[in-house]
Amino acid sequence: MTVPAPTAAAAERPRTLKRALGLPALIAYGLTSMGVLSVVSVYGPATELSDGHLPAAYVAAIVIMLFTAHSYGRMAAHVPITGGAYAYVTRGFGSAVGFVTGWVMLLDYLFLPMVNFLLFGLYFNSLFTAVPTWAGTLLCIAIVAVLSIIGVNWIKRMNSVVIVASVLVIVVFLSLAVLNAPDLSLASLTEPLSIGDGGIAPILSAAAIVAFAFLGFDGVSTLAEETQDPRRKVPKGIVLATLFAGLGYLAFSIAGSLIAPDWTQLENLDAAGTELMQQAGGDALMVIFVIVNTLGIVLCGTAAQMSVSRVLFAMGRDGILPPVLARLHRRFRTPYVAALLVSVVALVALFITLDQAVYMINFGALAAFAMVNLATIKVLFFDLGLRSGWALLRHLVMPLIGFASIAWLWTSLAPFTYVLGGAWLVVGVIVYLVRRKRHGGPLALQLDGASTEAMPTLPYQS
Repeated sequence: MTVPAPTAAAAERPRTLKRALGLPALIAYGLTSMGVLSVVSVYGPATELSDGHLPAAYVAAIVIMLFTAHSYGRMAAHVPITGGAYAYVTRGFGSAVGFVTGWVMLLDYLFLPMVNFLLFGLYFNSLFTAVPTWAGTLLCIAIVAVLSIIGVNWIKRMNSVVIVASVLVIVVFLSLAVLNAPDLSLASLTEPLSIGDGGIAPILSAAAIVAFAFLGFDGVSTLAEETQDPRRKVPKGIVLATLFAGLGYLAFSIAGSLIAPDWTQLENLDAAGTELMQQAGGDALMVIFVIVNTLGIVLCGTAAQMSVSRVLFAMGRDGILPPVLARLHRRFRTPYVAALLVSVVALVALFITLDQAVYMINFGALAAFAMVNLATIKVLFFDLGLRSGWALLRHLVMPLIGFASIAWLWTSLAPFTYVLGGAWLVVGVIVYLVRRKRHGGPLALQLDGASTEAMPTLPYQS
């Protein structure tokens, strides 16, 4: 098969992303991807499911997600390229399994922005009732399209502002909850963290729900080629963003249990977060919360869209998806074709419900999380032989616990999720077989122009 020589324009086109991010920017990106205030959306249902022991459920969820975050961090240290789970699984199990993982992961990354677009439309309509929800959703899609093309330099500044504002809202809420708590005592603080009369089952069931508030931390791994010293900073960014988000969620849930110790008295569990804000700080705090949360939704959607565009960029650069997806903007060095494609796909948000989008996210995210845990064992423990001392714990025991905990969360998914996810998986297998046939064989994962065949040792072993 004759490979045509590249044109002059193609030769001048950049194939690597611009390295501009440090550790603070990575942490801010991870927190924005998860949404510091996303705890609000699940507060009511999760409190009911945990029988008033939501803080205990968050402790369990933090532990579960940190194991998987650890696996992402270890792989990011040894495979410092964009693509996230797709890149890591390809490195461990080959292009076929890597593609399937990346394809399933696209469910998470494609539909996560849609959730934010839908939420923005709902919030925008609540602030400006004359504007229909679909118009607010369309406005958010347009804003995110522009931001995702401009690139990380602008985004990291806005992320920092929204993260600081979100943290301040939580701190103010926590302070007012302590000051206005009807019963402030050691028992009122420790009771929500304990196991209730119903045993551990309600807490674990609630943990399965609140764990989805952590979805998005893995997006940090897709920025490896835009990070300075990615082998060290990306792993730290992944773990610290997950930990800080978990602590923020935990603080909010404790504050909620203080201001409303009897959760059954809440008028609307679906809007419990807003109700708690009003009880703690009146209408002023509630309005501030809505504004900050709306801005956070825009940036969370941007972070999610940036993640999926970089996965598409990596798969296009490897030739598994059309190479046009690997085109970078000459000025911003961002994958603008992939970003625009995601914006077009995001128009589906105008025709689906919030629940349907969440179904797809859960399937894709948990599948990717499980495979990254397995890839960590395959690459680091078996292939590279990193087994001595702490490496046995870090590269075998912890990933196994991460895989088992994610497998348990998998059992909490709705049956409809497996139907949708299975159909998407079948389409992905067909796409892969067609691309493989056209190319004449499997393609290698690219690392700044070199395939995985050229990186057998990966010496970094912190």
